[in-house]
This record gives sequence, structure tokens and C-alpha cells, in this order.
Amino acid sequence: MIKDKDAYILQLENQVQNLEKQVNNLTEIIILLRKQKFGSSSEKTPKSQFDGQLNLFNEAEQEALPDAEEPAVSKVNGFYRRNPKTKREELLKDLPVQEVICDVAEQECFCPKCQSGLVPVGKEIVREELEYIPAKLQVIRYVRMAYGCQACKQRGTPYILKALTPTSLMNHSLASPSTVANVMYQKYVNGMPLYRQEKEWEQMGLALSRATMANWIIRCSQDWLMPVVNHLRQELLKRDTIHCDETPVQVLKEPGKKPQSKSYMWLYRTGEDGDPPIVLYDYKPSRSGKNPADYLQGFHGYLHTDGFAGYEKVADVTRCGCWAHYPRCIIIREGSSTLFRTIC
Repeated sequence: MIKDKDAYILQLENQVQNLEKQVNNLTEIIILLRKQKFGSSSEKTPKSQFDGQLNLFNEAEQEALPDAEEPAVSKVNGFYRRNPKTKREELLKDLPVQEVICDVAEQECFCPKCQSGLVPVGKEIVREELEYIPAKLQVIRYVRMAYGCQACKQRGTPYILKALTPTSLMNHSLASPSTVANVMYQKYVNGMPLYRQEKEWEQMGLALSRATMANWIIRCSQDWLMPVVNHLRQELLKRDTIHCDETPVQVLKEPGKKPQSKSYMWLYRTGEDGDPPIVLYDYKPSRSGKNPADYLQGFHGYLHTDGFAGYEKVADVTRCGCWAHYPRCIIIREGSSTLFRTIC
């Protein structure tokens, strides 16, 4: 009798576990269907993550903290001493320091009690200010010296020796490495378009057109940066893991394509293998799978991508799926049969 009860209890427990699994599966299906019907159909980043781009006029008001405190100081024996490891010291530790000595006038450097002369006994730091030094322009003129042999000149066989000069960044151009680096930095790091840089150069007293700056960027990219990119690509193919994704971009002026048509920027990045990361971008006018197949030719490691079918054309690699796209494709069992269907 007791054995029958134990068997019956065990049967009920198994039945409860099976029912709980069914409830969990059905709950996941309901959540998935609700997301498909009412939720977003893309992986677009929420707008809130880009709020900073919209705070052009009220950024100061939003970022200000009225209760923010200055680094604390303590008064010791007539002068102020900073507490150790203040935030201000951390901010300024790598900046050069210029001291402004505030001295007593020589005619006032005497004791009012006995009229004896005063001697220095110490100094104190009163305050520190952060000074901004605006950029300035100057012309670097390379002058090459020439030397001649007077004796050979008198014999009718003159000899002249000229000094060597550094190689220019671009022939017959005013561009210097610092100038082009600043143009690229302002455009690609600070997001300042060339027409705004043109106005800034004009304010500094130089009429530098945006067309000239564009030519500088293109020429220097081809002559000086492409060898670096090609070397990084060779190093990229030696790694064990590569992450790849493509994103649409719109190109306004491209031969043979309408401005409204889509082009694609392909991103290739190494994994977290402990070595320095390599991140490369490759522009292509289409989304063809031939693009990653050509770019990754010679790579035989793990390729981490989304479910885009074009990546199937990359040969001799181990494909890895992306967990961020997993909720798109859930396998749901159809009743008690062995058939499965995919909800995407």
C-alpha cells in the first residue's frame, strides 16, 4: 500500500514538473509573439542613448551640478594645504606648470618694527588656474645651404654641394603633417565638417578652402595611411577570432548609383584575445557576400556574425552566431510531433 502511494506521489511530481515546463515554454512563446506584434522589428539603438547629440543649446544646464564641491583644502599654520589625492590634482597631474611669482617690492622689503631688511623664509601656493593657449599658425621655411669650391671654379670645373632637405608630405603643397593631422582630427574625431573648418581657418587669418582640405585628406590617406591599413589587415587575418558586421550608408555622389541608394560599410574587428585590438572598416557599394569573402581570404579561424546569409560565402571558417540576434529565431515544437518550425 505504501509503495503504491510513493509511486503515485512520484508520478504526480513528474507531472507537475512537465506542466511547469509547458507553462514556461508557452509563456516564452506569448512574450515572443507580443514582441513581434507590438515591439520594434529592428535592433535600432534607443533614442535616449543619443540625447547628448540634441543638447547643443542646453547642455550646460543639464550637466551642471549645483552641489558639486571643489577639492577640499585644510589650513595649517597660516597657509593652505591640499588634502592628498584630490580630484583636482588627478586632473592636472600630467599638465605642464608655469609658476607666477608674486614678490614684495624691493622698497617695501623691510621690517616696520626695526627697519631691518627682510629675507625670504618661504612661499605658499595661493591658487591654481587652468590656462587655454589658442592654436597659432606659423610658416616653416626650409632653407638649403649650398657650398662651392673656389679653386675648382677658377680652374673652370666648378663644384657645388647642397644640403639634404626633409621629405615633404605632399609635393608642391603647403600641407604639413601637423596641419593635415588637425584637419583629420577635427573632421573624424570631433565631427567638424570641412565647411566649418574653412570658417575657422578664415578666422585665424588663412583662406584655406574646403576643396583643398579634402584633397589633403584623400592624398594623405592614399599615400601614408593605406600602407598602415594593409598591414593591419594582414595582422587581422592571423587572429583566431574576427567579428564582422555591415551597416548601410548613403553616398551622395557615387558613379553609377543614385544618391538614394544604399551602400555598405563593413566592419571587421578582432576578439578579446589579449592582443591589441584591430578594427578596420571597408566600404563597398553593395551587400554582396563576395565582399567579406574577398576581404577575409586567407582567414581560417572563428567568424562571429549575425544570421545574414551572405557570410556563408566566406570559405574555410567556423561560423559563430550572435546571441543578440538569437531572440529573432526561436524553435517551437509543434504539439507532440517531432516537427519544428521557426518563428523569425
